[in-house]
Formats: sequence, structure tokens, C-alpha cells
Amino acid sequence: MKKLTGSFRYTQWDPWLIIFQIVSMQCVLYTTIVLIIAILGSLIGEPKTLDSIFQYHEIQVRDSGGIIVICSFVINAGIGSILMWYIVERTKQCMDFSCTWHLIHLIICWIYNEQFPTTFSWWALNVACATLMCVCGEILCLRTELAAIPLSLGPKTDL
Repeated sequence: MKKLTGSFRYTQWDPWLIIFQIVSMQCVLYTTIVLIIAILGSLIGEPKTLDSIFQYHEIQVRDSGGIIVICSFVINAGIGSILMWYIVERTKQCMDFSCTWHLIHLIICWIYNEQFPTTFSWWALNVACATLMCVCGEILCLRTELAAIPLSLGPKTDL
């Protein structure tokens, strides 16, 4: 089932690998967003709950609590790009995994709120974070993919 594509790697369809990568990304990104919100919330003395992550009305710039939620999501998008670099390792798949994480987040928010998110701030933040995660992840993965491939493992000799 392996086939040679236009790149230097053999590719193989492995649904279990993709499922485990998606589950890993979800678990680690939700863990980091909880930690970031908890740390930033404790800095200003404002306790945070799950509503900060899933309640789309929490995303606003009118008070410090909303700004903390926005900053937490942006920081988490940066962490997500680094995770894609380690977990996914493929430039071509960064957009897929970024959109998958945010689509699953949309579904969870929809279930949590019992209604579809309709606020502009929620959509703007999630589109911006998905874009940031995708682009930064692609840049990191591309740097690794374009690194020089050593052709020999022996010692260098000058001729």
C-alpha cells in the first residue's frame, strides 16, 4: 500500500495514526489553555471556570477577564503550532489539524452553550487563532522538512 510521491518520503494511509494525533492535539491543547487561563486569572486575582473556555460570551474586550481569555487563546494557538511541529511533523497537514481542533472546539462550545455561537468576537478570535496556528505550524514544519539531508555518515575529508 506504500507509494512513492513527489517527495523523498514514502507515504501510507494510517487512520490510527491520524486519530491518535488528533486526540493528542485535543488533549494537550485543552490542558494548556486551562493552565494558561488559570495562571493569567490568578495574576489579576480573578478566578476562572470552564465558562472561560467554552462560553462564547466570555470573549470580549470590555474587562480584564475577557482580555485574559483572548490572550490565552492566542498563546494557545502559538503552543498549538509548536505541537503540530512535534506531533504532526508535516507541512501539508498543518491546516487540516488546525481546522480540526477548532471544528471540534466549535462543536464542544455548541453543546456546552446549547446554541450555536453567534457573536462576532468568538468567530474572529477562533478564525485568527486557527490561522495563527496553521501558519506558524507550517513555518516550523517547513524549516524541518527543508533542512539539509546528510548523504554520508562518515567523517568529512577535505580534498
